[in-house]
Amino acid sequence: MASSDTKLGNRILLGLAIGTVAGVATLGLGKLHPASLTFMQKVSTTVLDPFGQVFLRMLFFVVIPLVFASLATGVLQLGRLDRLGPLAGRTFVLFFANMAIGVALGLVMMHVLQPGDHLDPTAKERLLTEFGGAAQKHIDLRSNQPAMTLGVLVEMFMPKNLFGAVVGQSKAVIGDVLPLILFAILIGAVGTQFVAERRRRLQDGLEMVSELMTGIVHFALKLAPFAVPAMIYSVIVKIGVDILVALGVFVLGCVAVMLLHLFGTMSIWLKVWTDFRPLAFFRDIRTVLVTAFCTSSSNATLPAALDSAREDLKLQPSVAGFVLPLGTTMNMSGTALYEGCVVLFVAQVFGVDLTLAQQGTLLLLAVLSAVAVAGIPGGSLPLIAGLLATFGIPPEGIGIVLGADRILDMTRTMTNVGSDMVTTAVVDAQVKRAEVKAAANGPR
Repeated sequence: MASSDTKLGNRILLGLAIGTVAGVATLGLGKLHPASLTFMQKVSTTVLDPFGQVFLRMLFFVVIPLVFASLATGVLQLGRLDRLGPLAGRTFVLFFANMAIGVALGLVMMHVLQPGDHLDPTAKERLLTEFGGAAQKHIDLRSNQPAMTLGVLVEMFMPKNLFGAVVGQSKAVIGDVLPLILFAILIGAVGTQFVAERRRRLQDGLEMVSELMTGIVHFALKLAPFAVPAMIYSVIVKIGVDILVALGVFVLGCVAVMLLHLFGTMSIWLKVWTDFRPLAFFRDIRTVLVTAFCTSSSNATLPAALDSAREDLKLQPSVAGFVLPLGTTMNMSGTALYEGCVVLFVAQVFGVDLTLAQQGTLLLLAVLSAVAVAGIPGGSLPLIAGLLATFGIPPEGIGIVLGADRILDMTRTMTNVGSDMVTTAVVDAQVKRAEVKAAANGPR
């Protein structure tokens, strides 16, 4: 069943609603009978989480081969190497603009709501006590990372052992995607220099890999209507409402501004630069958005996003295959927005006043650090700890927001992926217009 199937999207949304209602009901029952909540938390850990992981792992299985095949095919389909520069230029400019607008909206929201002023000292101490240990792990992880230099940047994109970097040092995590992206672009670029017959054979082989991976995605999506309610139920019964109440103004503010950026800013982009109607566009990609929300992983959502861009939105395969894999790693508007919000929130809690110039620096650093975030749940936390230290704010302050991070991680991942889809549509429209203009100005 393809992701374009409307019934599948509706079933996933229904599952999301059922899981949410069941989770809230379990929390309500737990107030009357605490033992029942404890029991269901154990059931979530031992039964529901592993079931949800089957769905996630099927998506993770295809990420590495799909990123490689899609990017290489996307470059190859350009036909001429001189078309790669304009495509990449448009893509990176839109990525930066998208993230910068997101951070700016988040900072404005933080100044309007001042959520740090609504957190009483008792709640702050309780949150730091409860999540301080977990916060320290993220601080330690950040301290072990080397400072960003030109040499480190070269190592990130061009390690000596490409396959070792891509495979990763642990079977529990995906390897580095950045070197794979560069390698795929190089393969596609060289392929454009082949004679027509050899180029066609290379493209056929890469497209076959993409089709195989897409087939696995379809298998995974058949599990989605059952895995999604299991995952959302587990998150709700484990987090509880106490954390969300304590951080209510901050959580609601972050969620609201992320949704404003996704459905507001991105709708304006669609109206100004494409022929898509925003409501119809977001309806067409609802399966992708729900998958992003429930998995909290841009990497896990990439296969469904590629399928939807080609099948539902009818975007050019060369554009979708180029922009979306890059967006999964580099276009993190929700994450950049969240990083800026957390830094200002913790600064307000600890009474640290950031000047306008410092907040301008924060905007730029949030955008740059978001690019380095792994597309997995919780990937931004070590970098947030680094940003806090940069501005003289106690890094252990991330412990205050750690309890609510899972819910916010789900929302910012959905914003990341939704923005990727919109950016791909905008680049596609710009490329088509450029081609039409070039044809009109060419020899008659």
